[in-house]
Amino acid sequence: MKINGSKILITGGSLGIGKATAKILVEGGAGVIITGRDNDRLASAAEETGAIPFKADVAKSEDIERTYQFVREKWGRLDVLVNNAGIGSQSKHLTDVTEVDFMNVYQVNVIGAAMMAKYAAQMFKEQRYGNIINIASTAARKGYEKGSVYASSKFALRGMTECWQAELRRYNVRVILINPSEVTTAFGNPDRIERNVRSNRLRSEEIAHTVKASLEMDDRGFIPELTVFATNPWEE
Repeated sequence: MKINGSKILITGGSLGIGKATAKILVEGGAGVIITGRDNDRLASAAEETGAIPFKADVAKSEDIERTYQFVREKWGRLDVLVNNAGIGSQSKHLTDVTEVDFMNVYQVNVIGAAMMAKYAAQMFKEQRYGNIINIASTAARKGYEKGSVYASSKFALRGMTECWQAELRRYNVRVILINPSEVTTAFGNPDRIERNVRSNRLRSEEIAHTVKASLEMDDRGFIPELTVFATNPWEE
């Protein structure tokens, strides 16, 4: 697809991967709406990237409906949903996890992503065109000790991606899963402060570049899944 002139919705766009993706897509000529839960962070990200801010929480069904109402009123169409909003969880042994641990993470990483995709798919089927990019994790490919909650939520997102690919291809809708390894963002920080960049770890910019490059493939084809690793994360 052509980035220039396209209309793109990015969840979790006020920090990290979402913000970097908004920036690179706006620079490419796209109209971009970013959502997030914090007005101040959204305003700052909008000023920095040139994106349009819209306060919304993907864990709240009414906010999702308001988001798509805003998209329809603003543009009347949508070309891309980037399902980026996600939260981490405290690493716990299986014997220590609770139902609340699962519910809190799944509400955002699984249910929120699915409901955002549901409304996007409705528009895309009407248009007979569209793109969904789900930002997962290398944890969607391999579990790890004390990762029952977070890893399983990303396994779920990976599984849903495959279901949506099977369901939506006939409507010219491309669904792409991107799995970043560790990225130096605010992800997992309780105070949501960005971590300092490390020369041997991925930055948000590498994932933003991956999103843009994936979209720029001609519409006749798509990449079902991409995994991005840091080249040498062990180097000190």
